[in-house]
Amino acid sequence: MAMLRRRKGPPAPPPPPPSEDHSSASPVASSPKAEVNETEKAKASEKVRKERKGRWSCLDSCCWFVGVICSAWWLLLFSYNAMPASFPQYVTEAITGPLPDPPGVKLQKEGLKAKHPVVFVPGIVTGGLELWEGHQCADGLFRKRLWGGTFGEVYKRPLCWVEHMSLDNETGLDPPGIRVRPVTGLVAADYFAPGYFVWAVLIANLARIGYEEKTMYMAAYDWRMSFQNTEVRDKMLSRIKSNIELMVSTNGGRKVVVIPHSMGVLYFLHFMKWVEAPAPMGGGGGPNWCADHIKAVMNIGGPFLGVPKAVAGLFSAEAKDVAVARAIAPGVLDSDFLGLQTLRHVMRMTRTWDSTMSMIPKGGDTIWGGFDWSPEGGYECSPKKHKNNDSHASKDVDGASKHKNNDSHASKDVNGASKDVDGETVKSQSQSVNYGRIVSFGKHVAETHSAKIQQIDFRGAVKGNNVAHSNASCREIWTEYHELGWAGIKAVADYKAYTASSLLDLLHFVAPKMMQRGSQHFSYGIADNLDDPKYMHHKYWSNPLETKLPNAPDMEIYSLYGVGILTERAYVYKLSPSAECYIPFQIDTSANGGHQQNCLQGGVYLADGDETVPVLSAGYMCAKGWRGKTRFNPSGIKTYVREYNHAPPANLLEGRGTQSGAHVDIMGNFALIEDVIRVAAGATGEDLGGGDQVYSDIFKWSEKINLRL
Repeated sequence: MAMLRRRKGPPAPPPPPPSEDHSSASPVASSPKAEVNETEKAKASEKVRKERKGRWSCLDSCCWFVGVICSAWWLLLFSYNAMPASFPQYVTEAITGPLPDPPGVKLQKEGLKAKHPVVFVPGIVTGGLELWEGHQCADGLFRKRLWGGTFGEVYKRPLCWVEHMSLDNETGLDPPGIRVRPVTGLVAADYFAPGYFVWAVLIANLARIGYEEKTMYMAAYDWRMSFQNTEVRDKMLSRIKSNIELMVSTNGGRKVVVIPHSMGVLYFLHFMKWVEAPAPMGGGGGPNWCADHIKAVMNIGGPFLGVPKAVAGLFSAEAKDVAVARAIAPGVLDSDFLGLQTLRHVMRMTRTWDSTMSMIPKGGDTIWGGFDWSPEGGYECSPKKHKNNDSHASKDVDGASKHKNNDSHASKDVNGASKDVDGETVKSQSQSVNYGRIVSFGKHVAETHSAKIQQIDFRGAVKGNNVAHSNASCREIWTEYHELGWAGIKAVADYKAYTASSLLDLLHFVAPKMMQRGSQHFSYGIADNLDDPKYMHHKYWSNPLETKLPNAPDMEIYSLYGVGILTERAYVYKLSPSAECYIPFQIDTSANGGHQQNCLQGGVYLADGDETVPVLSAGYMCAKGWRGKTRFNPSGIKTYVREYNHAPPANLLEGRGTQSGAHVDIMGNFALIEDVIRVAAGATGEDLGGGDQVYSDIFKWSEKINLRL
């Protein structure tokens, strides 16, 4: 019977406990009022749930923003890789019209081929530097770029980076335990940073007519050091000499075409004297070395006579751009935020770079002007249209000068306004800027006649008065200003205005240790007698006014530079209101010339140039100082001035432009590249349109300079 017994199911659930409120024990028995309450509760709960779901937090916004950016980036990247290689050019041509052939393609079609080996000499800043030995904070950076490339280490460890980019204050060489060396090869200065070309465009166009690495050499050096110290530490001048000799011997005896840029112009000027000078100070190449090995030197944006911008950098670690940033965000660059004190660290670092002192203005008041005159006096900063090339052919060795038919000669009307041959007014003499006063303390000082300025000599002022002696942290950032004292600071301001000659005394006063070190390597005067044996010292070799060009009558020297861009020429300063640790002087950005005198902008007086080098510095030596047989050019090397009038890019698709005259962007200027390639392929200066190509007033300004030639 047990086997036939049915299996029991699960036990039934117990009945609900009895409720005291019998009216709510059964749904059937519930009242209409209870049903309404339950409905309202459900609706309220649903409303809260929807409100929570629709609420948008800050985190949601950030995630959404990042998602959109990443999606757009990946979409663009996919589209870029998927599109045909010719599509970007097709879009550009659809907007701007057909693009001209790059110079290399154009000249290849003309049949030009590689002939003379080419040597590139980069300038300050543009060459890469890498770490070979460092302190503990730089672990993991062996042979990584500290300068150039992505600059990632600047953001990760800024103070460590400043420490390793600085040189020794006493020797101008490596600090103990640190070795930073120049990157070698064409990659040293083809790009300064990803996407920002320096030499890359020129190299690519030379390659179009057959050049390759065996016929191109990048003479990269440590641009922070004095020129002679690059030989002392790295034997860099000897390396350049050997490489040029090798290139000549392996290319059928064809001489090299040397292309220096910016400070590289001064560096190669130093090299040409070094290579001729006897050992041990020189390279022992003899007086004919340059004549035997160099066809032409094509200087791009050369600061032959220095740049006022170097003075502002050494004096207050700023220039026009930094001063503007300072005005937009007052106190940020001087703040103690996170202990960075940006400008003081910049000054600490750059004042150890002896090369910066090579660009202090040379020639004193004779070249740059005095209190009440300057060669560029009367220059008008309003843009003007250049109708013609004011072209002057080079003088021959006998001093005869040839002129082309398209010379523009200005004539003056009865009111003194300068007019061109078509009657268009291009100058106004009503406003004259005192460019000779390179540093003025106050706008009124810059504009007042010198007879009304009462100067108090600063040279004998007593330094000290504990400007920062009580604060040890001030001394940790080496600027020398902590030793100047309030009395010294006041004495500098009371002198009121400084010309090129007194600027040297000013820098010796505010930074004596720096200038003492720099004075061992650079000079800034004008030689009375170039046969004086003292000029055999290397400190004079980069100053074109205190040295002779090589004995190489068949060699050519070009000055290629941009014009038509307002360029820093003089400054209006004020005392800094900051605390005792800070740089006590700064550009007065509130000083503006207004509508009638727009050469003064944000405390900076502007003149014609390439945004960095004024026309006067870039053009004078080839326009007059070396033209024909002069005491600076005894063998009569032919010189040419080739100016490139600045034209900004018409749209974003042009990048930095193919007609730019800016100091670095000019390296992508198609007209300049074409000139360089033609000379490298065998042309002479006379083949480049008959000689000079001039848009500025460099020849007129040169005539105002009373220099014995």
